[in-house]
Amino acid sequence: MLPDRSEAWREELRKKNKNKDRIALERVGMPEVDAQERIKHQDVEVNCGLSSEDAQHEAIRCMDCANPTCISGCPVGINIPKFIKEIELGEFVKAASTLKDKSALPAVCGRVCPQEKQCEAQCFYTQKLKKPAVAIGYLERFAADYARENDKNPQIPNISKNGKKIAAVGSGPASLSFAGDMIKKGYDVTVFEALHEIGGVLKYGIPEFRLPNDIVEFEIDNLRKMGVKFETNFVVGRTASFEDLKEQGYEAFFVGSGAGLPRFMGILGENLNGVFSANEYLTRVNLMEAYQSESETPVLKGKRVAIIGGGNTAMDSVRTARRLGAEKAMIVYRRSMDEIPARVEEVNHAIEEGVEFKCLHNPVSYQGDENGRIKSMKLQVMELGEADASGRRRPIPVEGKFIEEPVDLVIVSVGVSPNPLIPSCLPSIRTSEWGTVLVNEDNMQSDDVDVFAGGDIVRGGATVILAMGDGRKAAESMDDFLTK
Repeated sequence: MLPDRSEAWREELRKKNKNKDRIALERVGMPEVDAQERIKHQDVEVNCGLSSEDAQHEAIRCMDCANPTCISGCPVGINIPKFIKEIELGEFVKAASTLKDKSALPAVCGRVCPQEKQCEAQCFYTQKLKKPAVAIGYLERFAADYARENDKNPQIPNISKNGKKIAAVGSGPASLSFAGDMIKKGYDVTVFEALHEIGGVLKYGIPEFRLPNDIVEFEIDNLRKMGVKFETNFVVGRTASFEDLKEQGYEAFFVGSGAGLPRFMGILGENLNGVFSANEYLTRVNLMEAYQSESETPVLKGKRVAIIGGGNTAMDSVRTARRLGAEKAMIVYRRSMDEIPARVEEVNHAIEEGVEFKCLHNPVSYQGDENGRIKSMKLQVMELGEADASGRRRPIPVEGKFIEEPVDLVIVSVGVSPNPLIPSCLPSIRTSEWGTVLVNEDNMQSDDVDVFAGGDIVRGGATVILAMGDGRKAAESMDDFLTK
């Protein structure tokens, strides 16, 4: 049991409502912008957030369990019952402070974390009552938004410097989480980013209709105020080597450079105009604002668009295509809807927005016109066999059964690989056959003792919150390493 559960205000709050009355309450819904209205805009957020009244109503459902299993489902270890009880009490700013104790990006996590597979999956309601979990993600977003919108962000602590310089490579969620923890420990922290904007996948990979850039920028600005330095347009390994940085006084490095190398399927016609990766498509739209008519970096806009894949990136791509004017936007996925890996909420939003799901189909070739522009794709019809190593039923081609589908744009979203630049600059570290950096999972330290790593460059593709958990673990371990 966490010691703060025995505090007088918590005990008094528990007595205020009987558990049977808490259980009887329905989970609140998330207000949303109408589907037909939101698909007109790339930068209109779909979810509107909870009102104070709805947040407190939902917080009452939490029974403040003696054994809060929800915490074990959170990769960064947020004290979930405490912040929810603070919301129930109406202490919204305190709730935001509790979130900040463990998470550098609560407003981000409240929007894009797969809570249904993490903290909410471990909620007492889910585990024991078989009822909808307490809406932990909605409440996290509410508290973080309340503090930001009311200019009541948690106070930045006074930090005593220890004189040690350390660097983070990449500026995605793993590095930002790492930087937030290390600056609190007194280090002189610099984050190096190859692109012209800070935020990594939070900026280039996630559309603004799911995660507005100003939310990300606000959290980054908090880190700036705490003393974290940011260097953009700086490619570690090219602009300066690790040895150069060591000569400048950097004593250790955290590598969180992500997995930005797109994968293709290696099938006929992938080099046609109009076939490109989800990574390029989303970066052009999200980071380079290609959806603006006056954009200097426009992107192809198809009327019949197919996205190959079924993950969250595929959902982001297909919903982006709808917003760019696609009359027919479809997900082509080789398994069935039951195996689709994207978040349920994102799939439902896509369906509401008119996206078609062509499941149990897999492209085998693309056909072009006389100008080398894609005009159709040949799809193999699939069926499901026994479960494979992933636990999902294996897709099997139905012999001789194909269909032809006319398309004028194809976005390939079948996975990504780590950028090979960093491993190529550090021959002392080992990598897996997939190019991911191998680390000691207990402390995120690589074979080069000065180099720690986390996020997608270690996992090969993960959630924001798992990347943040890596960053926190690496910060703790690097601090131990440097203060031995």
